[in-house]
Amino acid sequence: MIETAAREHVDHDSLARTYRVDFLRSYAFIGMHVLALGAFFTGVSVPALVALLVTFWIRLFGITGGYHRYFSHRSFKTSRVLQFVLAWLGASAGQNGPLWWVSHHRLHHRHADTEHDAHSPGLRGFWWAHAGWIMTRRYKGYDESLVHDLRRFPELRFLDRMHMLAPFSLGVLLFGVGWWLEAVFPTLGATRWQMLGWGLFVSTMLLYHVTFLVNSVTHMWGRRRYATKDHSRNNWWVALLTLGEGWHNNHHRYPSSERQGFYWWELDVTHYLLRTLEKVGLVWELRTPPATAYGRRRKARS
Repeated sequence: MIETAAREHVDHDSLARTYRVDFLRSYAFIGMHVLALGAFFTGVSVPALVALLVTFWIRLFGITGGYHRYFSHRSFKTSRVLQFVLAWLGASAGQNGPLWWVSHHRLHHRHADTEHDAHSPGLRGFWWAHAGWIMTRRYKGYDESLVHDLRRFPELRFLDRMHMLAPFSLGVLLFGVGWWLEAVFPTLGATRWQMLGWGLFVSTMLLYHVTFLVNSVTHMWGRRRYATKDHSRNNWWVALLTLGEGWHNNHHRYPSSERQGFYWWELDVTHYLLRTLEKVGLVWELRTPPATAYGRRRKARS
């Protein structure tokens, strides 16, 4: 009995350690915030701000349209080439590889707001759901069985292993563009360090926290149109910031729908972009919510 109690105590301590923030393993996440602060010491210019906006919105679509709606929920179909482009854009956001991201997201939907959910604010608080969970040893790996459909593509397995290549290559591109602007258009006032700092470091830091709002805020504050088993909520201002991901209660009720803003007043830019890609033949078979989503919705408490 003493040995059993001791073993249980050791196991409990080992489990507790996996939930602690591991600062050594979180060097990239923490370092990005430090580098983003450093960007303010490089000065600012119009080209640098344009780079910030362009890299932010394009990579955000890589997360919302790529990692989330395509890879995690298979809500539309596309070619293998565009599939890789979406994966590359998502990886360039600095939020790990596609297999890791999708595995944890599918696990979230399977066990939303339970003890098996990696980022439920109801169990461990706002900060844990927002960013704390990714800074622990516990969630460095992923369950391969949840992404067997994606692991059959060798290019996705490669990108998942080498996901840092995507943001690194973006950094090289931005640095090169800044060098060219310095030489050819010096009157613009842009420098290579500005383009790198604002276009990569500040942009990535903002991408972190805008994306993480879906895990934290939309499981705490907002309105519930559907009485789902989780705590998901529709939050209009998160939807504005995330290209439509803030209609989270809608999404948890019908996760396979590529459209998350079900009504015209629910702005869903990711949906509009996917419809545009559909019109030019780059994506097809977009899945939509059933008619019952509109006609027989169940009200739930805010």
